[in-house]
Amino acid sequence: MIALLLFGSFFLFLGLGIPVAFALGLSAVVTLVTTDGVQVLDVVPSVMFPSMSSGTLLAIPFFILAGIVMQYTGISQRLVDLAFLIFGRLRHGLAAVTIISAFFFSAISGSGPATVAAIGAILIPALVRNGYQKKHAVSLVAASGSMGIVVPPSIAFIIFAVVAAEFGSISISRLFIAGIVPGIIMALAFFIAALFVPRVRELAGLPVKAKPGAEAGPGSPATGASAAGSGDGAAAGKTQLLTKNGKVASASSGSSGAGVGTADPTVTVNPAGGFGEILTALVKAIPGLLIPVIILGGIYGGIFTPTEAGAVASVYALIVGVFVYRELTWKDMPKVFLESGVSTAVIMFIVGVASLFSYVITVEGVADRISTAVLGVTDNKYLILAAITIILLIVGAFVDAISAFYLFIPILVPILIGVGVDMTTIGVFMTVNLAIGLFTPPVGLNLYVGAGIGKVKLEEVVRGVVPFLICAIIALLLITYIPAISNWLPDLLGVG
Repeated sequence: MIALLLFGSFFLFLGLGIPVAFALGLSAVVTLVTTDGVQVLDVVPSVMFPSMSSGTLLAIPFFILAGIVMQYTGISQRLVDLAFLIFGRLRHGLAAVTIISAFFFSAISGSGPATVAAIGAILIPALVRNGYQKKHAVSLVAASGSMGIVVPPSIAFIIFAVVAAEFGSISISRLFIAGIVPGIIMALAFFIAALFVPRVRELAGLPVKAKPGAEAGPGSPATGASAAGSGDGAAAGKTQLLTKNGKVASASSGSSGAGVGTADPTVTVNPAGGFGEILTALVKAIPGLLIPVIILGGIYGGIFTPTEAGAVASVYALIVGVFVYRELTWKDMPKVFLESGVSTAVIMFIVGVASLFSYVITVEGVADRISTAVLGVTDNKYLILAAITIILLIVGAFVDAISAFYLFIPILVPILIGVGVDMTTIGVFMTVNLAIGLFTPPVGLNLYVGAGIGKVKLEEVVRGVVPFLICAIIALLLITYIPAISNWLPDLLGVG
C-alpha cells in the first residue's frame, strides 16, 4: 500500500506536468503525512540538508566549474581541430571526429548536455555540410554526448558512490576507472551506427584554408560555413569542408541536404594535413587534454582525493583560460561563476528531494518488500539483469540520472547483490543505462540541446536517433553481461 502511494503519487505528479524534482519531493511528503501524520514533516529538513552537504558531493560544483570554464576557453574548438586534422580525411572521418571530440570533452565536463552544447555548435553544421541529414547530425552529437556521464570524471558516478555506500563498499576512484572501457565501447557503438546512417551526398571532409589576403568570390561559402575554426580567431585558419572534386560545400543546409557550391578560387586544400600542422593543433589542445590526466593521475597517484581533484581541476582550468588561452577575461568571471552556481544549485536541489524520496523507500520498508517479492519469483541473475535493464531504459527516458539513482538504488542494488552482481558492475551498468536515457525520447535532455543547436524539430531528431539507440543498447548488453568490461581495468591498476 505504501509503495503504491509513493510511486503512484510520483507518477501522478509527473503526469500533471510537475518537474521531476518537485514530483519526487511532493510524493515523499504526501506518503509521510499519510502514513505518520503532519508532525513527521520535521524529518524533511533533517534528511535533505545533510544529504546536500555531504563532503563527497563537494566534488560536483568543482567539476561543474571546471567544465564551464573550459567551455569559455575554446577547448572544444581545439579538440575538434586536432581530431579533424587526424581523422577528417577518412570516408567517415567527420563521424569519428564527432565521437572522439565528445569522448575527450566528456573527460573534462562530466556532463552529457554540457558535452553536446560544447561540440554541437561546431560539429552539427559541419556534419550537415558533409552530407548528413540534420536529424542524423543532431542524433550523432546527442548520442555521443551521453558519454559525458560514463567517461571519468563523472558526476553520475559520484552520486552512485554516495547513495550506494550503505549497501556495499565502492569508491569513486574505482568507478571512474571502471567507466573508461565501457566509454570506449559506447564510442565504437556510435561509430558503427554512423556507418549505417544514409548521407545525401558523399564528401571527403578535407580541411581547407582561405588564401591569405584573398577576397571571397561570389561562389565562396559564407563565414558561417566554417566547419571548425582554429579557436584562435585567425580568419585565415578557419577550417572548411571540401568535396572530392575540390569544391567547397555550400553553407546552406537542410534536412533534405544542400547543394554543393562551385569551386572557389579563394580556398585551397590544406597541403597534406601534415605532421607540422597536426603537431601545432596538438600543442594548442594539450592544456585542455591535460585536465583528465591531472584529475585521474592525481587520484590514482595518491596525491589527492576525487573532491580535491575537482578543486585542482577548477583552478587549473581558470589558469589555462586566463593566462594560457587568454580567451577568458576577468569580465567573464561573474558570468562563469553564476552559471556554475546555478547548475550546482539545480543538482543539489535534486539530490535533496531525491534523498527524501529514498529515505521514505528505506524507512517504510518498500525496498525490502520489493526485493523479497522479486527474489521470490526468480533468483536467476540473467533474467533479473534483463528485467532491470528494461526498467532503467524506460525510466531513463523520463527521469534524469541523479533522480533515478535515488529512486532505484535502494530497491535494485540489494536485489543485484543478492544474485551475485558486484558493486562495480552495478554502478557502471546502471550509469550506462541512464546515459542512454539522455538521448531517448520523449525527455532525453541531449536531444533537446542538440535540436536547439541544430534548429531542427524534435520529431525529426527522434526518427534519426534510432540507429544510435540500437547500437547503444547492444553495447549496454555487453557491459551488463560481461562484468570483466567494467572490472578489468580497475583490477589491473589495483584500484579498490
